[in-house]
Amino acid sequence: MSTVVSDANLGTYEVRTMGCQMNVHDSERFAGLLESAGYIPVVEGELADVIVFNTCAVRENADKKLYGSLGALAPIKAKNKRLQIAVGGCLAQKDRGEIIRKAPYVDVVFGTHNINALPVLLERARIEQEAQVEIVEALEVFPSTLPARRDAAHSGWVSVSVGCNNTCTFCIVPALRGREKDRRPADILNEIQVLVDQGVLEITLLGQNVNAYGVEFGDRYAFSDLLKATGKIEGLERVRFTSPHPRDFTDHVIEAMATTPNVMPQLHMPLQSGSDRILQIMRRSYRQDKYLGIIDRVRAAIPDAAITTDIIVGFPGETEEDFQQTLEVVKQARFAGAFTFQYSKRPGTPAAEMPDQIDPEVVQERFERLVELANQIAWDENKKLIGKEVEVLISTVEGKKNESAGRVSGRARDNRLVNVTKVDTSGNEIDIRPGDIVTAELTYAAPYHLNADNLISVRKTRAGDNFEAGSRPSTPGVMLGMPKLSV
Repeated sequence: MSTVVSDANLGTYEVRTMGCQMNVHDSERFAGLLESAGYIPVVEGELADVIVFNTCAVRENADKKLYGSLGALAPIKAKNKRLQIAVGGCLAQKDRGEIIRKAPYVDVVFGTHNINALPVLLERARIEQEAQVEIVEALEVFPSTLPARRDAAHSGWVSVSVGCNNTCTFCIVPALRGREKDRRPADILNEIQVLVDQGVLEITLLGQNVNAYGVEFGDRYAFSDLLKATGKIEGLERVRFTSPHPRDFTDHVIEAMATTPNVMPQLHMPLQSGSDRILQIMRRSYRQDKYLGIIDRVRAAIPDAAITTDIIVGFPGETEEDFQQTLEVVKQARFAGAFTFQYSKRPGTPAAEMPDQIDPEVVQERFERLVELANQIAWDENKKLIGKEVEVLISTVEGKKNESAGRVSGRARDNRLVNVTKVDTSGNEIDIRPGDIVTAELTYAAPYHLNADNLISVRKTRAGDNFEAGSRPSTPGVMLGMPKLSV
């Protein structure tokens, strides 16, 4: 493997992230790699010497978004020969050399399996004065073994696995991320401990199919055991995970959630469709009854759990009857939030070639009905919380709307977004920083946020101290001799 020689004069960098939480996690690794090589973050508002796009191939119009952004940089690149542009992530893995054909001023294209090569490819492009395209077909190193620069002082993503063994007909992720590869529990727990030692209060366990964790080494209890093990880490106050698959969601996981105090009462459980017929065509390997049974068992064990979901509208062949089944599941599940998507063809997926593609006007009309129902249910559920006390981990003090109202924002234990007043009962404004934890009474509900204008207490934290000092948690990784995976 090539090595990177640090040069303190390499310049500034910026990473622009598109897509899912896995991309957010990878972008932290991009930043860590670049800083280890000698780059520094660009000052906000200035043009970086290196701009890296971390792309998505799942979201609708992802390619248009990328090429639009690249097009905007073309005249700048023509005038500024020092500027380097790199494109990584899922769209890079899929389109490969096509990116250079469409945007010949791009310097580097690299894939999802070799993000560790980024600094070397930038250096090679600079020396050879020509574009570098390097896409490999299998994972070289776990991203989690690479250095990282974390965005938040109070929270962090921790990957438990990469890749996915499912074959959902609408999803291209397995083709771009590969089959599931699991990290060993000790490696995961060690990474969490490092973050907690640096002041992190909350971690999110991350995987393409997070609750299938352990499949590679044949342990069906691995994920539930991992959740329980996080409860033994002193100073780790909140644990979340995303995204699970209903097929692999077991009662052992529910029991671990219910009995491990720092595992939060929150679950994101993708539904995709409420129709058994459509679920079968999607190859989702569960049906409506199984899905609702999971929801019922979670609520029986964790009565205050907030459950969110993903839903696709207008999948090929979806009839009005199929759509009504989806609406019925939404009514029964009473989600705290729903991420709703209009189906769009993703080249390379089986669904893109299916007959009975739905007319866009029909998809739009169904989408609007679903959003209206989901919003109303979320609003009704939020209204039930008015008057209750909540513990909120503050994540931001920014935003004109919050500033003008004298509020800060954060997440309750159930992951609901809460805007909290900074003024105590005596009328004094309290200094509240990202990373601090407040207790407040909820006073107002909207579909997807709550306000808490009765401040009860503020707990200063080490994470808040770190934010104030401009410090971010980081992991050094292993730049040389990183272990390769057997594939």
